[in-house]
Amino acid sequence: MATRSRIAIQNEDGTVTSIYCHWDGYPENNGNILVSHFKNRDKVKKLIALGSLSSLAPEIEAPEGHTFSDPAEGHTVAYSRDRGESLDISHHMDADSYFSGDIEEYGYLYTLEGDWIVKSEDFVKPEKVTSILEKK
Repeated sequence: MATRSRIAIQNEDGTVTSIYCHWDGYPENNGNILVSHFKNRDKVKKLIALGSLSSLAPEIEAPEGHTFSDPAEGHTVAYSRDRGESLDISHHMDADSYFSGDIEEYGYLYTLEGDWIVKSEDFVKPEKVTSILEKK
């Protein structure tokens, strides 16, 4: 069964841009990948530009032979790029509207300060992903 999530970036003007991710949205997987491999704004922007994802992985470029049905190990699988679906990217007025909307089971946000925060029904308010991982 899928653990769905949304992955988002807070833009310089305070708006938020987000994408859906179908698999493994819990902090120990997607959260860990985000804080370990998506440490700068440019790489996060490239991730968001892919649109909705089937699965998140450390690498976002598609090497030769990478497909939706036969993905290269360690590479993100995107619905638009890898399966030919329409590009699906959502826009939100600000972080509060993002977190109060449908963030699936987990909602991740790369903040203007360069931190990854996450919210789910398990947390009253968004928390730093690194803090969640330290508790596990």
